[in-house]
Amino acid sequence: MENNNNQPSRRKFMWGVGVLSLLVAAGSALKFPFLNKKAAVKGKTVKMLTQDGKLVEVDAALITSARKKATNSDLQNWINK
Repeated sequence: MENNNNQPSRRKFMWGVGVLSLLVAAGSALKFPFLNKKAAVKGKTVKMLTQDGKLVEVDAALITSARKKATNSDLQNWINK
């Protein structure tokens, strides 16, 4: 009942899975540039509302991450009429 000709193919498969998992682990540890968030954001636009009430598209790379929180008075008085 033993089938000895399947053993080399199983070993090759297990070696392939092992090598592939090592490559994935090394890639996540090194943080490849194609996995970088800024590289993924480049070229994408974000729709934003201007102070005078117009909808515009802004490149996402130009938006800074250090933003200040808007206050209630800012929200109530931000549109120029």
